[in-house]
Amino acid sequence: MITTTTPAARPSNPFTAPVWLIFYGLLALVALFVGVFIVLRPVVVLPRITLAPGFRLTDQTGAQLSNEDLRGSITLYNFTHTGCQDNCPQTSNIMAQVQARLDELNTGDIPVRLVTISIDPETDTPEQLAAYAAQLGADPAVWQFVTGSPVQIKSVVGGGFSVYYATREDGIRFDPAFMLVDGAGLWRAEYRTAAPDVDIILRDINLLAEEAQHADGPSRLAYEAAHLFLCYPR
Repeated sequence: MITTTTPAARPSNPFTAPVWLIFYGLLALVALFVGVFIVLRPVVVLPRITLAPGFRLTDQTGAQLSNEDLRGSITLYNFTHTGCQDNCPQTSNIMAQVQARLDELNTGDIPVRLVTISIDPETDTPEQLAAYAAQLGADPAVWQFVTGSPVQIKSVVGGGFSVYYATREDGIRFDPAFMLVDGAGLWRAEYRTAAPDVDIILRDINLLAEEAQHADGPSRLAYEAAHLFLCYPR
């Protein structure tokens, strides 16, 4: 009599799962991750508009200031001229308010710089700008006023930052604007008005500082995800 032996069934492994189940599980995790950033927005960032224009201009002391000198700093720009008086959209008072409130910021070791670019380089010499800076109470360690040739200024202001200005018989006409640039030289925010909310400018500076402080390590992934899912301030 021949006896056949049936192989013993292998015990099932509770830790194994079909490939399709693993795939859909991972897909669900990705969907959850996306939902968190779209709905809850745990990290908020400013958009990366484009690379800010490069320049080498002359400040109110006669020294050269370039965009590379501002690397590593968060820089707020405005555009005006010393002859901007009545019926002129003056923006320097907003810069003065920002300077007065810099101690409210929490930027760690990241410096904040203010740069005013004159759109009347034929009139605004370094000496003229120095007098204007003194009138505004500008701290030269923080706030610089720069000028250059008409071609340089048009390239930086009109071409680089897309700010309109033109000299007419009745004076210089320009669209008031402020631009915020991060320490990597990326243009991150624009305020195209003569009277932006200073609280919003300070908030945005803090957002750039927080992002820079988390540029390394695991938290960098969260910031990149925030950029991917357009988690911008409302």
